[in-house]
Amino acid sequence: MPFGKHKGSLLCDLPVNYLEWFQREGFPPGKLGMMLATVYEIKINGLEDLLKPIKKMK
Repeated sequence: MPFGKHKGSLLCDLPVNYLEWFQREGFPPGKLGMMLATVYEIKINGLEDLLKPIKKMK
């Protein structure tokens, strides 16, 4: 995450409540917004296993 409270965190490590806030307030424009929206959909649909390969890359 390039800014805010979770600056420096991987997007896949962001808490759901932070992603829900973006959902309500609006995701940022561009690629970052698209990635945040994708992580949000993955997490709320219980598909976090899809993120395991990304977390292993840390």
